[in-house]
Amino acid sequence: MSYVIIGNSVAAVGAIEAIRKVDKEIRITVISDEPYSVYSRPLISEYLAGQVKEDMMGYRDPGFYEKNGVTAMLGKRVTAIDPAKKSVKLDNGEEIAYAKLLIATGGTPFVPPMKGLELGRVMTFIKMDDAKHIEEMLPELKHVVVIGAGLIGLKAAESLHHRGVKVTVVELANRVMAAVLDTDAGAIVQGALEKAGVNIITEDTVEEILGDNMGLVNGVKLKSGEALDCDAVIVAIGVIPNAGFAKESGVEVNRGIIVDDHMRTNLPDIYAAGDVTEGPDYLNGGKRVMPIWPNAYIQGKIAGFNMAGVDREFKGGLAVNSIELFGVPVVTAGLSNTESDDLEVLSSVEGDTYRKIVLRGSMVVGAVMVGNIDRAGLITGLIRDRIDVSNMRDRLLANDFGYIDFPVELRKERLGVS
Repeated sequence: MSYVIIGNSVAAVGAIEAIRKVDKEIRITVISDEPYSVYSRPLISEYLAGQVKEDMMGYRDPGFYEKNGVTAMLGKRVTAIDPAKKSVKLDNGEEIAYAKLLIATGGTPFVPPMKGLELGRVMTFIKMDDAKHIEEMLPELKHVVVIGAGLIGLKAAESLHHRGVKVTVVELANRVMAAVLDTDAGAIVQGALEKAGVNIITEDTVEEILGDNMGLVNGVKLKSGEALDCDAVIVAIGVIPNAGFAKESGVEVNRGIIVDDHMRTNLPDIYAAGDVTEGPDYLNGGKRVMPIWPNAYIQGKIAGFNMAGVDREFKGGLAVNSIELFGVPVVTAGLSNTESDDLEVLSSVEGDTYRKIVLRGSMVVGAVMVGNIDRAGLITGLIRDRIDVSNMRDRLLANDFGYIDFPVELRKERLGVS
């Protein structure tokens, strides 16, 4: 019997490191359908852009598994969980028994139904194999259409642009990164993309992917009726929790696997962490899916401690995104693009620099920074620590806002000054 972890990304690492702080003896088995040692998925865009090599993408050093007494079963896929037998079944028929089980299978691309998905060179972009597949085709690619202008789609577009490929991004909303950016912030980011040569089409979508007589992509037809010639299509509309097999095994799933504040599922000795979960929300209460890399590590760590018998509570996830596109840094945190009667927005635009602070009463609950992100960490700290900003709200948008603006006692507390 052992700890079994399904998945081999950041949540799994958090769990392994937490378990080993408590339990040095019981075996840990990691099962993953990917053949790679744990790597940093956010780097796949840099890999595709030719900016990092594969051997630079490790999230932990090569001896991580051995050092932590982990049996890594890579290139294996779990097809079912048997809670009664406390075992998982693999695609080769093998069964692995568990004492405690962690489901950390992350997300899977959301690909809506449309004509032409079966054609060659229709791809997604969330895993290492996706980046490798696209890289292999680069000599044959002159124009790629990316469906979706979220974080994944824009990083894919930037990577391809760096490799000399013409890119058109098609987005249903009226701006890029519409889930986290308002109109002003989206305009600055879109302007940077277009200035670099990336074509952006908004308020439209791909209705059909067109192919040639060899079964390969040669164009797309938009809902507006416009047709574009292209050599490949990347579908980057979004990511959904990879929870299908878990649901079939009796684990409670809504959008993601439902977990409590100890990362427990509805079934005994079965936990879940990371992008596959629907867990506590720090700001709004309730539960939501929050596919954020640091959040996944924290959830994995909380799950690992609880699996090993040490009580730890997850205080709730906070959505924080940091991205740079063509030299323009963007940070969003919390309720960055939410409209509600109980929210107040402070904002400023200076050329290609945009700042936005979202307040609920005397607390900061959201922020957007584009172009200048110098105070992003400080503002995010105000959100995480629920700091009363009544006495400094008029300074929140200032370029030089800092601890000097805090009330004296709070400043001493934050800086550790007695």
